[in-house]
Amino acid sequence: MTEDASKPFILVVEDDEHISQILKFMLERQGYRVQLAADGMAARDAVEQAAELPALVLLDVMLPYLDGFEVIGIIRALPAWKQVPVVMLTAKTTERDIVRALDAGANDYVVKPFQPAELLARVRRYLRQP
Repeated sequence: MTEDASKPFILVVEDDEHISQILKFMLERQGYRVQLAADGMAARDAVEQAAELPALVLLDVMLPYLDGFEVIGIIRALPAWKQVPVVMLTAKTTERDIVRALDAGANDYVVKPFQPAELLARVRRYLRQP
């Protein structure tokens, strides 16, 4: 791999090809390395087979095969992943969905359509070194 390993690595789980490409472009322009997973099973595989822990996960809720709630359950069940920040990115806007995501272990919840500058600010907040 020729990518600079010193750049933070972000796992983006998004089934909408257009949105995932926008996220990849935005994040790479900010200097992040990005891995895309297009559905819940691809996300599960990326988590279970990860050679490197991501600095952050951007996770859609409505996904084929396994939804975002199932994926965050998989993430939080793995001891090494417990401290990885997870930001849910979804069109689901009800209080019930937001509470469910936060209770499942999400660190934050961003509603689509998102504002790029706001999303990047949230990403930076979670990637700051203590």
